[in-house]
Amino acid sequence: MTLYLIGAGPGAADLITVRGARILGRCQTCLVAGSLVPDEILELCPADTEIIDTARMPLGQIISHIVDADRAGHDVARLHSGDLSLYSAVTEQVTAVRAAGIDVQWVPGVPAFAAAASALENELTVPGIGQSLLVTRVSTLSTDMPAGEELDALAATGVTLALHLAAHRTEQIAATLVPHYGADCPTATVAFASRSDQQIVRCRLADLPTALTDAGIRRTAVIFVGRVLAAADHPARLDSYLYSQARMTKLRTDSRHAHTDGPGDGSRSR
Repeated sequence: MTLYLIGAGPGAADLITVRGARILGRCQTCLVAGSLVPDEILELCPADTEIIDTARMPLGQIISHIVDADRAGHDVARLHSGDLSLYSAVTEQVTAVRAAGIDVQWVPGVPAFAAAASALENELTVPGIGQSLLVTRVSTLSTDMPAGEELDALAATGVTLALHLAAHRTEQIAATLVPHYGADCPTATVAFASRSDQQIVRCRLADLPTALTDAGIRRTAVIFVGRVLAAADHPARLDSYLYSQARMTKLRTDSRHAHTDGPGDGSRSR
């Protein structure tokens, strides 16, 4: 049997992938952190699926449920919010499950930062303004950042930031980032992206702590920092080469040359 690790998406039930939904629809056991994945997604499970809420389970108990289901001949769905590649704590689960001889397949999901950018209607890479996105978080009492990945060090690059799991540390964020990005740098915070209770807060970097406190945002949010968030205020800088007249002219010219140029001896080939 197989353990399917499924990215359930950022919140809205219809943002699970088609692949994820199809697999979920045939698994006899489903493990899910009930506080992070909406109940509507679980409606995709067969009526007789055993649904196990892992929100308050230690790792050993989670693995025990997976092993028991495998021994019973069940395919198992393990639902994680967002995408498996970011802050899912899935690596430790995969290590333990594979040690038990169980096959594992990964099914990607829509990451929270992508859903948040869509809510903002913001492209995060705009020609001439920003072409990089750095996804990170801040140190907490429970999880330190590795050496060299402290926010101050990363901010020195000046690229657009997507901060996860950081809405409760806005004082630290603002104090660290203002020297690198400036007090007036645009920020945009999306809490509960794609859900019915979604919130959006746009403000200057210096105002971030007050703005999020006033909005009551303390968790389940993505904070973007970077000049690209105000790209629409600079329309003259937005044109990309991809759709430019210069590129279209070059493509036509190259196409004509491709049809008329022959081999190196000057003859034409058919």
